[in-house]
Formats: sequence, structure tokens, C-alpha cells
Amino acid sequence: MPNILNVFKGPNSVRDYFDPDSAPPLPLVEIPDGLNPYRRDGVRIYAKMMTMHPANNVKAMPALNLLEKTVVPGKTNTIIEYSSGSTVISMSLVSRVYHGVSDVRAFLSNKTSLAKLRLMQFFGLDITLFGGPSQPEPTDERGGIRAAERMAEDNESIINPNQYDNDDNWKAHIRWTGPQILRQLPEINLICAGMGTSGTITGLGVYFKEAKSTVFRLGVCTAAGDRVPGPRSFALLAPVEFPWKSAIDHIEEVGSHDSFSLSLDLCREGIVCGPSSGFNLQGLFQLIEKRKAAGTLRDLAGEDGEIHCVFLCCDLPYQYINEYFDKLGSEHFPSIKNEALTKVDLYRYDEAWEKDAAVALPLFLDVKRVAVQDGPILNLQSEVIDEKGLDGTLSLREGVAIIDLRQAIDFTKFSLPGSVNLPFADRSNPSPFSDPTVLEALWLKLDGHFRSPRDELLPLVQSKRILLLCYDGDCSRVATSVLRAKGYEADSIRGGFRALGTFDVRQLSGASVVANSQGTKAGITVMHEVELVTPS
Repeated sequence: MPNILNVFKGPNSVRDYFDPDSAPPLPLVEIPDGLNPYRRDGVRIYAKMMTMHPANNVKAMPALNLLEKTVVPGKTNTIIEYSSGSTVISMSLVSRVYHGVSDVRAFLSNKTSLAKLRLMQFFGLDITLFGGPSQPEPTDERGGIRAAERMAEDNESIINPNQYDNDDNWKAHIRWTGPQILRQLPEINLICAGMGTSGTITGLGVYFKEAKSTVFRLGVCTAAGDRVPGPRSFALLAPVEFPWKSAIDHIEEVGSHDSFSLSLDLCREGIVCGPSSGFNLQGLFQLIEKRKAAGTLRDLAGEDGEIHCVFLCCDLPYQYINEYFDKLGSEHFPSIKNEALTKVDLYRYDEAWEKDAAVALPLFLDVKRVAVQDGPILNLQSEVIDEKGLDGTLSLREGVAIIDLRQAIDFTKFSLPGSVNLPFADRSNPSPFSDPTVLEALWLKLDGHFRSPRDELLPLVQSKRILLLCYDGDCSRVATSVLRAKGYEADSIRGGFRALGTFDVRQLSGASVVANSQGTKAGITVMHEVELVTPS
């Protein structure tokens, strides 16, 4: 019974999920008319989404078929394959899911991108790099393909499926891919696939020659001297022994720029695929254009008068993102606003580090018991303060430090007792969170300053809990992030000095410190005998 709901249960759930015979066929999607310049010529183009297999690439089918035929239960402990990525990644998944073999090793070129190497490490592959050509000839004794073969020859617990000369590679597409496509699109007139090992187009070509001989079979090779991940140049196909020559009707050569550009267009229109997919579509476009110019395009049409073409989408774009930018240039991509912020403000923030004044101040300041008349002893709004009176009332606790980031002129007018002035914040500047240039300049100063603190600053902050203050709390919030990243225990006051105008610690030990209460100006007011107590 067809698994129309696409649900997999029971002890073999993942195995069934990978099995093309248990899962629904991979999607066949007609590309939008906006991407099909030949729609008015009666050409309809469909993407066979090989990327939608659980392994996310076209090599999943060969991997299933190759390992089914080569793994020996109870004997095979290691699988080794020369592969640029997709085949050996698929093998690593299939080997675990179907055969319980976790030791899968990849031999590949030292010219493989770091992103692809990381991807293979992500899937648990043991990687060995080889110098020389990135796509060595299968028979070259100096290359990684032969090295993998020799390892398997020398140890019976190791198998090398060898996608380059094992017929089970291309026969996988006779077994699964071709029949899927024909069931989905009986009216198909043309099949198009790229040529790397040539396994895909060989299998599809052989299948359609038998199943529907009128289907035109198009292979696509890399243009000479160019490189697209996966496919090969025509010259490198010479030593490949698969029957690809009899399985194709025509070959097109495609360059990397067109491949990356066209796959980018496909991705942006919802058909997410990698450069080898754009490569296949570009090859199809080139053939159609040539036949249109020669007046032979209509020869491909079916009984309905239209030309139904299928190309394979082979893998996903994510591992090639850097190559898209390198190949296509910045003009193909939207610019990033505030891009300078990618190099600054790099450390984490935590809401717990930004404290209300009522919580923070008692952790850093002691209030001595004094007897005074009612009334404010400091007025933050007018910035008029009796410094001696404040020092006589508030004192810095042991093992803490207060860093005041305001400008020196404001620090001189009023500061908390024992605080240190580092004038990084400027009242005339907007918030660093509203102006990226302010954030960039501030962060660079802070990061440079605290990367190696000056000798006179070091004893003030080393092994101490630090409170940071600025005008409105934003600059000190940035500073807290920097200091925390440097290993200091730092906090800031939410709202900065402005928040002190609303500071209110209610009835503690029979007294209170009140700010901005009715009938008083904004400021800290000491009433009768008061005492700041650290909250429990």
C-alpha cells in the first residue's frame, strides 16, 4: 500500500524513511514561467528534487544500491570511498541506518572547501586528504581513488564500493529514479543530468531507452578549464568505463558562473538547490536555444504538442555559500545595512547583568546611620551636590569597584563615592543601540582598553565585582558585555544615572531611602536614621 501520509513507524522507521520503495516518490516540480524563457515555445521544464531524499542529494540512490550489494553482514567493519562529499555522506547515513556500520572514511582532494570538510565531519566521517588533481582519473595509482581500492584489497573487513567503476552506481537510477520520473510524468520528452561519475545519466539513459525510447537524453559536462562541484569535464570522462556513450544523445558543456547564477535564481523562486542543479538547467537551456535556432526544437514535442523536459536537482546550496559570493560577486546579493557591526559588539548580553538601581546600589554601597533633617542631600536633576555630605553618608563596600563612563566634567560635578572615571560615554551622542557608528566606536575603545588594562586601572578592577554607570545605561550595558567577556564580574544599572532619580528602597531596618517622592525634588533623600541593606 502506498505510504500517502508519509509517516514511518516502528523499529524500521528510519530505514523505511530512506527506502525509495517505502516512501512517496521524490517531488517533480515545474519551474515558474519567470524562470523558463522558452515557455512560449511550448517548452515545460520540471525539476526532479533529488534533494528531498533524507540524505538531501542525488547520490542517495547509488549509496543505497552500492552498499546493499557490497556490505557483508558480520564481516564488513569499514567503508571507504573517494568522494567530494555527496556520495560518501550518503554512504555514512545509509551504512548506519541499514547496516549498522559507523566507520565510514572519506578520501578526497585537499582542494575541497572548508565548508564541505566541516559538513563531512558533522556527519562523522573520517577524512583523508590527497594532493594532486581535485578530480583524479580512476586508474591513476597516485590518486585517492586507487588508494581506497588498495585498502579494501588488503583487508577483507574493509569495502570500497567505488562509485567510479561499480555498475550498481548507475543501475540505482534504473531501479528507482527513472521509474519514478516516468510514473510522475508519462508525457516526458527529454531527460537532463550532469556527468561526474556519469552514473546518473547512464542509468537514466539506459532506462528511458527501454521504457520510452523517444525521450531525448542530454548529458552535461563542465566547460574545459572550469569547475563546478560534482560534474566533470568531457576530457575526464574518457577513462570512465560506464556505458555512458550509448546512454546519451547529446552533451552540453557549462561553466561555473552560469551554474551558480541559475541555481541562485531557482533558490529565490522556491526551488532550493545547489550549483550542479543550475548547471543541469543551463545545459538544458543551451540545447533548447541551439535547436530553436536550427529550427529543430519542435522535433522534441510529444503528442500534446508540448516539450516536457526534466532536469535533476542534485544537492543543496548551503555548503557552497562562500563560493556563490566568490563566483558571482556582491552585485548579485542585497547589501547588509550596518555591516560594520559584524566586526564589533561580538560578546553576549544577559538581562541579569542589567540591574535596577534598587537592586544594584545596595550591593556596592553602604549607608551609614546618620541623623539628619528631612530633605534631599543630593539632587541629581540639578547635579548640585555636597560631596562631603555624600561621602559622609555613602561608602564603597569592600571587594567592589564602580566605573563611571561619563565625561570628566560631569563626573567632577557628581559621582558615587569611590568610583573611577573612564570617560567613554558622551551625553551628546545618541544611544549606541540606535546609531551603529556610536556602537562601533564605543565597543572598539572598550575592547581595546580592557584587553590589557593599564597598570593604574588593574588593581581597581582585578578580582572585584564591578558596577558600570553612564548617563542612560546604554553605554554601560555595552561595557558590561565587554567586561564579562574578559572574565570580570560586571553589572550595570538599567537607565544609568537617570534611573537614580527614581531610586526607592522601601522600609529597610525601620527606615528608608526615598527618591522622587511627592513634595521633594528628584534625588536621593535620607529620612531620619537610614540604612541600605543588601537584599537577601
